[in-house]
Amino acid sequence: MADYLLDSDVIIWILRGKPGAIDAIRDLRSHGTLGCSALSVFEVELGIKPGEEDRTREFLRSLRCYAVDGQAASRAAGWFREYRRKGRTLDFMDLLIGATCLRWNLTLVTYNPKDFPIPELPLLPLRLR
Repeated sequence: MADYLLDSDVIIWILRGKPGAIDAIRDLRSHGTLGCSALSVFEVELGIKPGEEDRTREFLRSLRCYAVDGQAASRAAGWFREYRRKGRTLDFMDLLIGATCLRWNLTLVTYNPKDFPIPELPLLPLRLR
């Protein structure tokens, strides 16, 4: 059994009813536990439209929510500095989500693998159909 952390984009596509996302998550649920970062909860909650509140919050509550702790924050900051030295600026939230995955031994499920160039980060890239 593996444990998975859903990136914000995956959660959004599930909530929008995208068949490929729903099928992928159904399959993953049969192989492990699904979770999300507290940062993804924040990001998804920001975009809730009137009438979507209950369904969105019900889905978010069905996921294990992982907080960003000091160890993950420190690792994310190190990655930020490393990539900045190479001339590439990575998104803070993506780095914190990736570091949370490593902190808790989770595989990140995302439609945007290019946003997570960290070699040691276990990724499960999805494709939109």
